[in-house]
Amino acid sequence: MRRLALPVLLATLAVVTTSAGGAAGAPTAAASALAIKIELPGQAAVTTTAADSPPDAAPATTETYTYPADGSVLTAASTTASGTTSVARNASASAESDVTGLSLFGGVVTADAVIARASAGTGYSGAGGNVDGSAVQNLRVGGQPLVADHANLGTWGLLTVGKQAVDSTAPSGSAAYRTSVVELEIQLTAAYAGLPSGTDIQIGFAEADVQAAPPPPATTTTETIPDTTNPTAGDAPRLLPKSPKQTKPGPLYHVHPKLGAGPYVFPVFGPSSFIDTFGAKRTDVSGDFHHGDDIFGELGQPLVAVTSGILFSVGYEKIGGNRLWLLDKAGNQFYYAHLSAFSTDAVNGAHVQAGEVIGFMGGTGDAEGTPVHLHFEVHPVSFLYLGYDGAVDPTSYLKAWKHEQTLPFPITGGWAPNVPGGKLAPEPGAVLLGQSDISTANGLDPRSLRDAMQPLAPAALEPTKVQTVVPSTAPAAPSAYPGRG
Repeated sequence: MRRLALPVLLATLAVVTTSAGGAAGAPTAAASALAIKIELPGQAAVTTTAADSPPDAAPATTETYTYPADGSVLTAASTTASGTTSVARNASASAESDVTGLSLFGGVVTADAVIARASAGTGYSGAGGNVDGSAVQNLRVGGQPLVADHANLGTWGLLTVGKQAVDSTAPSGSAAYRTSVVELEIQLTAAYAGLPSGTDIQIGFAEADVQAAPPPPATTTTETIPDTTNPTAGDAPRLLPKSPKQTKPGPLYHVHPKLGAGPYVFPVFGPSSFIDTFGAKRTDVSGDFHHGDDIFGELGQPLVAVTSGILFSVGYEKIGGNRLWLLDKAGNQFYYAHLSAFSTDAVNGAHVQAGEVIGFMGGTGDAEGTPVHLHFEVHPVSFLYLGYDGAVDPTSYLKAWKHEQTLPFPITGGWAPNVPGGKLAPEPGAVLLGQSDISTANGLDPRSLRDAMQPLAPAALEPTKVQTVVPSTAPAAPSAYPGRG
């Protein structure tokens, strides 16, 4: 007797795991940097010493460099090339090169500095990197400033700034990313200065390359349900797949990768307070969540570089207000927002040291009307492929970093960009950095005033000059990520 299908009262569960392809090998990372390379057609290239990692090695440096010996083609005051690798769970690579005091063809092309930076890393769902921090400072052609990315050099050459290449191809079952930059390149289209046509001069090359296995395969849950639509089919099941589990990490609440550079210091000088607000709901930024912590203090309170590195995207943006980014030597990035003003030393491409004053606390951008504070973010190199949403909770870092007790660098003046339709300068403010009791000075003997001004203890702060914050029309730099300036 044929048994008919029963009404649907029972269901069984089955788990099906998707395959991500063949197994990937061990993760790899490589970094290469080269300050100067001159290629003549049909001849071996003439270069400064390259820095290739692995293996890790000391930076390759020169105090001066000329080509040829008389410097008629190229002179440089100094060159540096360095590369670092860290093959681990988040395989990472970082490369950099610097050339200072550059002069080409007897001063036809000059630059104060050429800076090349490249970084790469892998994370939960892929690999990525960037060349943030690469820049040419005070580039001039024929004595005139050049702000374009390309320029014709008479009838004999072509100049290019910021030539970048990206390659994300990888073997099946792995994730990879390679990025490189030649920050300044001159290609001769005709013979010039004793060099043949086809000569290629590259200044500032950096390349970072990583490859790692992909994340674990996604898991799909399915239901096995008896089919009652056709009585003759017996109990043959039909599969109803559900949505796979989410694998994207953001926001990265509990991820605190080792940053790998440093030493690091707290970003605010003087008394301040903060609580962990990372991941709180925000509707005006990418991902709709708070990407950092807010550190509260006083208007005009000095803000310092958390580590040595390069500044970029210094300027105004409507959400972040006066903001800047800091790139460290490992490729990690740090975001400062709502500043009242910038240090006069804070310009795009500037090299800063840990503890150096780079700005002053304020309430610009979407922080207007709120208590004065610094919005601070940490973007590890291993999550840069996620773009702006690659921020991690900075709380544990902030709690661990040392608070500076004295400012190791002079406090310079400040500047604020001219924002169309806005105020020309921040509201005035001051922070007491140190004090001396002169009540015991009688005013008659100059030595009494001098003695009263002496510190009471070795740990007392040194007197600090008061500087005036003045407006500037310095333009804002391009945004680092689409979701946040």
